[in-house]
Amino acid sequence: MRFPPTRYPSEGDDEKRVLLPWMRRVHVDISTVTEQVVRKFETRTAMSADDRAKIAALPFKVRTIDASTYMLREGQRPTRCAFILDGLAYRQKLTPNGEREIVSILLPGEFIDLQNLFLEESDHDIQALTRLTLAEVPIAALRQFIEACPAAGQALWIDALVESSIHREWLLNVGRRNARSRLAHLLCEFSVRFKTSMLGDVMAYELPMTQEQLGDALGLTPVHVNRVLKSLETDGLITRKKRQLSVTDWPRLRDAAEFNERYLHLGQIRT
Repeated sequence: MRFPPTRYPSEGDDEKRVLLPWMRRVHVDISTVTEQVVRKFETRTAMSADDRAKIAALPFKVRTIDASTYMLREGQRPTRCAFILDGLAYRQKLTPNGEREIVSILLPGEFIDLQNLFLEESDHDIQALTRLTLAEVPIAALRQFIEACPAAGQALWIDALVESSIHREWLLNVGRRNARSRLAHLLCEFSVRFKTSMLGDVMAYELPMTQEQLGDALGLTPVHVNRVLKSLETDGLITRKKRQLSVTDWPRLRDAAEFNERYLHLGQIRT
């Protein structure tokens, strides 16, 4: 679809806007930042007390940005890396005439621009899907930390590998699956990743994406997305109420998606 969508609506224009948990302003102190970053690293590798102390010493700066705000534009040379404390973001690529493809969704507990630790220019845009709370750290400080903490470097390397695996699955999804399977697969992925990120139960979660945004992630028109959502609902696989999506028949949704969570590499890290 042509870029950009600027609204963040509920299903009906006349309905009240619903504030999701990550759209509410919250205060985050540095101890909370340290706790979340340590937890992130420890999902990938063991961290010593000294490693955790080094994380606490990083000069994080917390800031909140509104939905639709750009964190990074293609061609920019960032000087800081950002860690998502709360909220959702997405990566996108644009054609010269403004056609957009959303290429990944970023969740709490993820660094959003690690490639710029070593690559000068960004090759894509990163935009806030919801209100975001970020912990930013200078690239130079993060590189020094990685050099002093090999376990952290290993954790970030694993993160990059898992992200590459997810990109491969998205490429297959858009390139080879039909519309019903594409959308079902994305909903299954959200179920698993949201549960892992503690954003919701695997069977029910907030889906803060418009049908246009879903279409841009799936290579479909908003009309086609709407038709497939209604089909999944009519067939008893999901139910929807505003942005709340509930999976009512996980086995059938998984089968419709040809979904296998292997590519997410949950609990598959070699030590």
